[in-house]
Amino acid sequence: MVGETFVRESERASRVSPRTTSSRSFVISCRLSLTLTILLLAASPAPPRAVATFAGGCFWCMEPPFERLKGVISVTSGYTGGRVDKPTYDEVSSGYTGHREAVEVVYDPRQISYAQLLDVYWHNVDPLNNAGQFCDNGGQYRSAIFVHDAEQKRLAEASKQAVGVKFHHDIYTDILPAGRFYPAEEYHQDYYKKNPLRYKFYRFNCGRDQRLEKIWGATPAH
Repeated sequence: MVGETFVRESERASRVSPRTTSSRSFVISCRLSLTLTILLLAASPAPPRAVATFAGGCFWCMEPPFERLKGVISVTSGYTGGRVDKPTYDEVSSGYTGHREAVEVVYDPRQISYAQLLDVYWHNVDPLNNAGQFCDNGGQYRSAIFVHDAEQKRLAEASKQAVGVKFHHDIYTDILPAGRFYPAEEYHQDYYKKNPLRYKFYRFNCGRDQRLEKIWGATPAH
């Protein structure tokens, strides 16, 4: 009786063991794969990032041209070039802080070059206007390229010279060293997406596209 019971238990174990072993092996394999995946992701270097800063009048209108570009990671509206810490929109608009409305463009230099960003920039500003940009007048709206290193400065100056040759005119866009950039209030970020009707109304009434078409020939997408 005891021997018979032992035989039956052994037969039962032999029937169950392969399935149990297979399930355990599968679980262990999955755990190892997940662990390896996590380790590989942790070891993978983050994509290189570079920063470009441009002032071109109302920052609402300077976000769309850059945000649609492949290789651009983010575009932030804000204030730079002034003498007051953490300025507000009202303070900058008054003109006394010395800041300009600008956009900070974070991009992957493997996918898009600074020279390409400069080309997009020039085609979205009026470089012949020394009083501001389009319907907005004042120092806070004047165009400028804020350079972050010697190579950006070299490329910016070369592009400015080329634009001057094209128009046979003084180019009033400043090339300045980049300083601290203060992001604008949240309601300004991606304003053209949050308030499309108001944005289009402002842009049209400001005459931005009409002037850009007159200067550059074709109206850029916005």
